[in-house]
Amino acid sequence: MTHTLALSAALLACGLGASAKEPELSPSRSVTYKTVDGTELKLDIFNPEGFKATDHRPAVVFFFGGGWSGGSARQFFQQAKVMADQGLVAFSADYRVKSRNKTTPFECVKDGKSAIRWVREHAAELGVDPIRIIAAGGSAGGHVAACTGIIEGCEEAGEKTEISAAPNAMILFNPVLDTTDKGYGAKSFKPEQQTELSPCHRVHQGIVPTLVFHGTADRTVPFENAERFTKLMKDAGNVCVLVPFEGKDHGFFNGSFFRKGNGDEDFNLTIKHSIDFLKAQGIFK
Repeated sequence: MTHTLALSAALLACGLGASAKEPELSPSRSVTYKTVDGTELKLDIFNPEGFKATDHRPAVVFFFGGGWSGGSARQFFQQAKVMADQGLVAFSADYRVKSRNKTTPFECVKDGKSAIRWVREHAAELGVDPIRIIAAGGSAGGHVAACTGIIEGCEEAGEKTEISAAPNAMILFNPVLDTTDKGYGAKSFKPEQQTELSPCHRVHQGIVPTLVFHGTADRTVPFENAERFTKLMKDAGNVCVLVPFEGKDHGFFNGSFFRKGNGDEDFNLTIKHSIDFLKAQGIFK
């Protein structure tokens, strides 16, 4: 059986194919990683089978999409469950958004950094290896994940900045990579701020290995942005792999749990590529 078929069979065996049901995707537990302005921000945790708090496992933290304005941590429950089934400790993070918290993308990025920092700070009790933490996310959540590894500064006041908020790898699903008029979200920034959180404009040497999934027919975030980002990363000496999905529009990666009516073929392929990438980087064994 090929790797792809074996993975698909494993997903179906876990009930994570097209017939996935909500109870099978409940997190192991939820914790508060940050309280700000009276709002408690949670991490939904998916632990692997046989997990012990004394483990030293790689971890992945997922950030949902929604244009920095809405969205739900449930978007990545299916990915989190499958990654946990592969042996990682998986987290799906909540963060502040405009519709609920009257915030800007800057607060989203601050929360993303807080989530990565919290996982690293509490790694020993979470069964996590603090030098094998992956930031992942889709669309605006992909932007948040990317910023944790690219943007310097933009930290929540009073945090333990001596603990790094940078991940050790990034997996980005049709992420926002250019926040100017050439990309997505320019109206969410003041004109003088449009490149402050724009990954394409902030690429530098030393960014962690990054995997990017993007549909070539994306009508929300231009595919050109992903191509340009990948070239900028490689030119700076960083590892960056772009996996194009021919003819696919925005959100193609969502599984059947979150996007009813979706098949899981593209979902399964992104999981396979993710695992292969993490193995190649020595993060997942």
